[in-house]
Amino acid sequence: MVRRLLHTEETRSPILRGPILKNTMTKVVCEHTDKLAKAVSSEFGSLRKSDFLDYKNGLDLLLPKLAKHEVEELRSVIHQHYVKRFKRSRIPKYGNLNKGFTEQELNVFFRAIDSEKYRLLFSFQAQLGLRIGEAVSVNVKDINFDTRELTVKTEKAQVIDTCLIPVPLFQQTIAFVNRNSENIENSEGYVFFKEWHSHSKLMHVEVNYVRNRFTRYLAKAGLSESYGISDEPDGRQVRRLHRLTTHSLRHYAITSFSRQTNGNVVLASRFARHSDPSTTMTYISTRKDELYKEIDNTFGLSRAVGLKARLYKPH
Repeated sequence: MVRRLLHTEETRSPILRGPILKNTMTKVVCEHTDKLAKAVSSEFGSLRKSDFLDYKNGLDLLLPKLAKHEVEELRSVIHQHYVKRFKRSRIPKYGNLNKGFTEQELNVFFRAIDSEKYRLLFSFQAQLGLRIGEAVSVNVKDINFDTRELTVKTEKAQVIDTCLIPVPLFQQTIAFVNRNSENIENSEGYVFFKEWHSHSKLMHVEVNYVRNRFTRYLAKAGLSESYGISDEPDGRQVRRLHRLTTHSLRHYAITSFSRQTNGNVVLASRFARHSDPSTTMTYISTRKDELYKEIDNTFGLSRAVGLKARLYKPH
């Protein structure tokens, strides 16, 4: 029925051919809107290009003839199927699980790294809060060696921003650039140049390769901890969910900055380069021992003891 409804001018259903009584058209549209949306949204992944164009052209012919509420209904159904298939939930499923490194874990992790290049790369993430795609793309032309500022094209918002490189990290960067100047020059200025055995067309190291190195160092440090398995739709192969990923270095940086600024979320969101401060809150982690201490301070034993002393003060 969908193909008959959404076909070419010569063969399509009478609903799309010439003037028609509105009540008849509305009845047919209401019957087939949900079927059409489900067919379009569920078949896109396997349709041939010509089939896809048939559907698209049919929609172009159908939409001008629909009432506003019918267009909204069609849009709603397609959107629901789109979200179900392609959008992962942004609500964390790990509750108050700390997805960032602790100080101790970070020290153990960095001791396991046997490469100067990857130690520096992960330091950029842990100290500047760079996303992995931003870190691998650091170029010498982006570094102002007079002011220690790094220009970053924010990966998600696609805006240009700057951040200050701490003095120790800046000194490590200069030393690394000097020792690897030939490789960096041959890689068009990318600080984290690709490996000699890489066949990638990119001049910098690939994101997936860095993730694999991270996983290797994590296992070497004894920090490869998983907390569940992924919820994959459409029969896709499930995978283990690890508490610590390359993004955990960014979590650590944002949490550390927040603590140093006494929980100033506005400043922390500027540091994280988030447009919405509420997003920053999902990154800031409170250690369990800190949480329990504050619970005790607020509702704990000392308050109860004081209350008891006041109530039963001897006369």
